[in-house]
Amino acid sequence: MNTKKLYSVAVYLRLSRDDITLKNADRKEENSKIESNSIDFQKELIYSFITKNKDMKLFDTYIDDGYSGVDFNRPAFKRMISDVKAGLINCIIVKDLSRFGRDYIETGRFIQKIFPKLNVRFIAINDFFDTLTADFNETSVVLPVKNFINDSYCRDISWKVKSHQKVKRENGEFIGAFAVYGYKKDKDNKNLLVIDEYAAKVVQHIFAWKLEGYSFRAIAEQLNSQGILSPMEYKKSKGENFQTGFYTKNITKWSAMAVKRILSNEVYTGNLVQGKSEKINYKIKKSFVKPACEWIRVENTHEAIICMEDFVNVKKLLSTDSRAIQGQKNTHIFSGLLFCGDCMETMTRRVNQYHGKNTIYFICQRNNKGQGCSRHSIKEEQLKAILYECLKIQALIMVDKVNVLDAVNELKVDIQPIATCNRECSRLKREQQRYLELKSNLYQDWKEGILSKDDFLDLKKIYKEKYISFQKMIEQQERKIQELLYTSLISSVQLEELKKRTTLTQINREVLIHFIERIIVYEDKRLCIEFRYQELFDRVR
Repeated sequence: MNTKKLYSVAVYLRLSRDDITLKNADRKEENSKIESNSIDFQKELIYSFITKNKDMKLFDTYIDDGYSGVDFNRPAFKRMISDVKAGLINCIIVKDLSRFGRDYIETGRFIQKIFPKLNVRFIAINDFFDTLTADFNETSVVLPVKNFINDSYCRDISWKVKSHQKVKRENGEFIGAFAVYGYKKDKDNKNLLVIDEYAAKVVQHIFAWKLEGYSFRAIAEQLNSQGILSPMEYKKSKGENFQTGFYTKNITKWSAMAVKRILSNEVYTGNLVQGKSEKINYKIKKSFVKPACEWIRVENTHEAIICMEDFVNVKKLLSTDSRAIQGQKNTHIFSGLLFCGDCMETMTRRVNQYHGKNTIYFICQRNNKGQGCSRHSIKEEQLKAILYECLKIQALIMVDKVNVLDAVNELKVDIQPIATCNRECSRLKREQQRYLELKSNLYQDWKEGILSKDDFLDLKKIYKEKYISFQKMIEQQERKIQELLYTSLISSVQLEELKKRTTLTQINREVLIHFIERIIVYEDKRLCIEFRYQELFDRVR
């Protein structure tokens, strides 16, 4: 007498955002899909199936809620496979093949190789697939085709999401999960950044301290000593579900790196720079950093916290600043500004003690390291005296009222060239969008048999090339607009900023940063001072 085999059943349930249609889909269809794929619906369907089969007994239910079907590195799935290998389970049931996974290679490997080897029965209810009864045609032909379709769906969704995000970035919409420190998301528009008054004040202090010569570490220590919450702790205090790979149970303090990230972020000038990185593909979570030319930069998308001039000055400091003076918070006032007249290396600060008196001087960095060149030595006291006299003269030139007023009158913006470029830019974007839409419809046309595979691939390539071509033309027009605005508008802004600093009473770090580009020191003590705004001075004369 044959005894009917009893099955110890594992119920596997999965749901991810990939399974929800995009926002532009029909709302009725979207709601229906969410409901049909919901964990509760899957559970109810499978439990009912088990009840009807007397040879089945539920062992456990494994739920991966919020995990993509492309990746099999899911906690509940891994636990289920572990129980299978332990001999606790000999039957796995899912709602359909897409719930099990959307990577057709890995899905096929489990169903066609691993499970048969472990003597495990696999059932996908809505796909009417059961390894116990499936014939050769179902296993070798139908199953791979269905898995491939599920994989293709994931690829299609991934492409649509990327395209959707790219359009939003190009429109100047913020698409990050969390607003950058100093901002918050607008209550009525999550894609718009608005100023967080408290955090914005902290950002302004950070930039001001840097312009005064503070090192990254000194700024971090200053913030910590004042009890100011770090960006991570501030987000947590606001109730945001913020997570990071660097998270620990300890309270996160300000660090030099956190300060540097803020000082390097152009977002504080009112501009958005997005799309700096991208996932390798929809199956691999690892991302790669894209070249700067491919970043999407849109100006004036939100209110600025820091003026562009201060940001540019800080950016310059970041590329040239040395460490802070030992025992002090600040770098020396000439840090990043002094260069050797022969080798063009930066100058190094040295302190000479003689009879209890300190003499500060600067020498060529290459010479200091024993790599050639000569000392080009110059005393700090002497350098300050020369610069003070030069800057007084330069200040007098800038406050020449007649020249300044004449320049301001001449620096009125001619909007005609800018308007022409804007119109051309809009036209190019419309054409580009048309090719994007044509490309988006190709896949559906292929699926419905309107296009052959060869025609699909050829047209896809043509539309992609057209899209890229228009993108290059758009970027060219945008650069032209920026140049026109820069040469006309920025000059008047610079004049206003300069007029605030024309009353020179002493030399300090802030004065040097705003007035001087660099100071070149020659062996014979000659100095060549390159002033900032030289182009503006030429127009003033």
